[in-house]
Amino acid sequence: MDVLIRKTASVLIPLFGILGLSGCQVGYLMQSVRGQFELWRDRVPFSEALQDPKLPADVKAKIQLTLRAKEFSEQSLGLAVTRNYTDYVDLHRDAVTTVVSAAPAWHLEHYKWSFPFVGEVPYKGFFDPEDAKAEQQELQSRGFDTDVRGVSAYSTLGYFRDSLLSSMTHYADHHLVNTIIHETVHATLYVPSNADFNERLASFIANQGTEKFYRENEGANSPTLLKIQNENADEDLFSQFISKEITELKSWYDSKPEEKVEEKIKRLAEIQNRFRTQVAPKLQSDLYSHFADKPLNNAKLLLYHTYVSDFQIFEQAFSRHHRNIPEFIQACLKLAKSKTPEKDLLTL
Repeated sequence: MDVLIRKTASVLIPLFGILGLSGCQVGYLMQSVRGQFELWRDRVPFSEALQDPKLPADVKAKIQLTLRAKEFSEQSLGLAVTRNYTDYVDLHRDAVTTVVSAAPAWHLEHYKWSFPFVGEVPYKGFFDPEDAKAEQQELQSRGFDTDVRGVSAYSTLGYFRDSLLSSMTHYADHHLVNTIIHETVHATLYVPSNADFNERLASFIANQGTEKFYRENEGANSPTLLKIQNENADEDLFSQFISKEITELKSWYDSKPEEKVEEKIKRLAEIQNRFRTQVAPKLQSDLYSHFADKPLNNAKLLLYHTYVSDFQIFEQAFSRHHRNIPEFIQACLKLAKSKTPEKDLLTL
């Protein structure tokens, strides 16, 4: 699942609203608050970090790139002007949080957690990996498929100031630009209880915006731009593949009179085999080259559903707005209170 960790690692840590919650929810929110305060405690303004003789030159270069990507997101793409990405935090670890996702073993539907303001979300982040492991074990004991992964960036949706984290500085330059744009989309528009729509919209705009950034900064013949275009083409190809597979797998589950584990294992392996024969030979990058390497389960498949499936509906809406990113974003802002944003996107 490295592609999800690298490109679309925006995971909301719900820090707001404790009144009226159960004891377990209060405990979870309090650990989130403690973890967030540790980040705030350790943050250093970019102006100071750039003057620090002990900070490696490559990290300083990432800070400068972050500033350019932030300015581009706000001024050229029309995304929200925020206080985000004006300071740096050295985590002294590879991931900022560990995230748990889950799904029923015999249905393709998210297990969701509910929080104030943001509604239902199909993931839950923990600053302590052991807490994430405990959550995973509890879900598995109840028969759920699970996925646990470390992530290197997340968004607080503009409620708080998000920092450039040391975990993000390990990205390739264009992946960092993509991440900054992705998270800024979340700070611009987040439809409560519609994580799938929010993540796919952010992924789509970030891909288009990153192309625009490098085209304007390095020119149409930029080797980096070519790499981005190849990766975006691969993501579109994979989106078409995984969307079809998920739709067919849902029907397969619905048709099963009995729940036979060996049949499920075989059915999921067939998806990976089709990827090897039908998709992998067409890939122009290594973006999804590891999809077939590890066993699938419903929770892992639904991660792809959340982040990269059904890109075609965004492409169609984008084309209707003349492939103009600021115009497209302004149209999408009309969906802020929509109960069915994917359906309503078709009418924009």
